[in-house]
Amino acid sequence: MIFGRHERMKKRLKVIAVLPAYNAATTLKKTVSDIPKRTVHEIILVDDNSSDKTVKLAKKLKLKVFSHPQNRGYGANQKTCYTMALSAGADVVVMIHPDYQYDSSLTAELLRPILEGRVDLMLGSRIRTRAEALDGGMPLYKYISNRLLTLLENTILGQNLSEYHTGFRAYNSKVLKRIPFHRYSDDFVFDQQLIFGALATGAKIGEIPVPVRYFPEASSINFARSCIYGISILRDLSLHVLSRGSFFT
Repeated sequence: MIFGRHERMKKRLKVIAVLPAYNAATTLKKTVSDIPKRTVHEIILVDDNSSDKTVKLAKKLKLKVFSHPQNRGYGANQKTCYTMALSAGADVVVMIHPDYQYDSSLTAELLRPILEGRVDLMLGSRIRTRAEALDGGMPLYKYISNRLLTLLENTILGQNLSEYHTGFRAYNSKVLKRIPFHRYSDDFVFDQQLIFGALATGAKIGEIPVPVRYFPEASSINFARSCIYGISILRDLSLHVLSRGSFFT
């Protein structure tokens, strides 16, 4: 096993990777190929009614595939991902966007703190330096909004994370079982609601740096959707404060 001295622990813990996919045919193979061998026991792809050959390619790659009969949204896609992973007996679930924006070769590093029992949730942060983020193609308005929202979230949630808005993350399955994620949004703010719910149940969060990769094939919401996303986070932070976290548990 790639974890060396933690081999026995990895044998006891079943790790499942989930890929919430939408029109990822051009990047799926690269994403899957970069996951280090024997890092995960199973890969599940949930397709949100893509119009390209994502499903056909996923089956060719011998992934476990589930297809939504209609487009349900990013959050709804993840709900199916986590439900399927938990049903398959996952002890740890790693979520990787199949659009190749995140470096899946770092999956082992993302998983290690959870497998060692040090944290419950791991985030792959794209924000190491401003220059690196912008040189990697992150639009300036996304970088600025990311920093402002992260500062606000850290202040309210009592954390010291460099980014909350990553699509490369891993969970101890106990966290997913404790929170009612099926009640959460079907849209992009789902990611933040998961964090709010996890923290409200006492979960410990860690992070590792990951490269920034923005390119035409990588999925990214536009300015208007980004504004809606930001407003939704502000709303949910207010709900979190007013309910003392109970709204997301």
